[in-house]
Parts: sequence; C-alpha cells; structure tokens
Amino acid sequence: MQRWAGFAAAYAFLGAVSAVVVVVWGSGSPWFHPAPWLAHGHAASHAYSVALGVAVGLLVVMSTRAMVGRFSWARRLHTELRPLARGMSVAAIATLAILSAIGEELLFRSLLMPWLGLVPQALLFGFVHQIRGPSRWVWVAWASIIGLLLGAIFQLSGSLLGAIAAHALINGLNLAFLKSHDPDPPRRVLGGLLGQRG
Repeated sequence: MQRWAGFAAAYAFLGAVSAVVVVVWGSGSPWFHPAPWLAHGHAASHAYSVALGVAVGLLVVMSTRAMVGRFSWARRLHTELRPLARGMSVAAIATLAILSAIGEELLFRSLLMPWLGLVPQALLFGFVHQIRGPSRWVWVAWASIIGLLLGAIFQLSGSLLGAIAAHALINGLNLAFLKSHDPDPPRRVLGGLLGQRG
C-alpha cells in the first residue's frame, strides 16, 4: 500500500469515529454546530457555509502561492513539504485532499471545537501538524491560522460543509502546487548566449 493510501484510510477512520462520538456523546448531528453565531435553517446554513468555505479556500490557496514567490521562509517550507507530494498522482491528491478534509473537520471542528472553543482547537490543530526540519514551527503556526479560519466558518455558518470544502480545496490545490512547483530550480552554469557557439 502506498504511503498516501495509508494516510487516506486513517483519515476515513478518524472521521467515522469522530462522527460516532459526536452523535453518541454530543447528542447532535456532526454536520451542525450546536450554537452557531448566525442562525439559519439547515439548507440555508449549508449553502452559506459552502459559499464561504470556497471563498476562504481559494483565498488561502492564492495567498500561499504569493507567499512562496515572495518570502524565503515560505519557499523553505514549500521545499521541505515538497517530497510528500512529488510522487502522487492527480487521483491520489484528490482522494487524500477529500478524506483528510472530512476526517480532520469531523475531529477538530465537529467534535473538539464545541468542547474546547475556537482558539484552543486551532492551536491543537496546528500542534499536530508538526514536521521535522527547520520549518517545523512555521508549519505549526500556519496550520493554526488555517484551523482558526476553518473553525470560524463552522462557528459562523453552523454547517461543517464549508469548512470541509475550504479544507479540501486548500489541501488539494496546495498538494498539486507542491508537486508541480520547484521554488529553487537548478541553475545552468552556462545558459543563453554564453552556452551557444556561433
């Protein structure tokens, strides 16, 4: 089994267990926040949440690309994360993005956020996203900010679907970016006119 498939299966299991815990011990639906900031009917809540989630997800993806192009810390983080996506196919990226979004949202937002609160769940979300290497705490800080945004979507709209949509977009498009974009391509010693003979 490829490494990404193991992660995908783990996320699916995590999501299923989290949903069961919310239903059994939380006495509610895993798809709805028990006390949202804005009260809507279920259909309106889902629609508003998905629209907000797509907008936030695309904004995060665009800002990621801008930061990798502009800041050395973002390029370093991109370089350290790149091996995770290098060998993945488009289908693998899509599968992992969807299952990780569902699994993590059911755990962190649906299960933990009503108990812990918006900020603590975001900090915990960031803390579990540690990697080895110099960019460890940069990645933790970035993941904490994303956890805060995803939690705010859930808290504001009352529906988990927007946080899942944002999370899946961020993971899928950023994994594709990691796979396709090398921020430090090898330089040719002789290129252009210097490498040509007349």
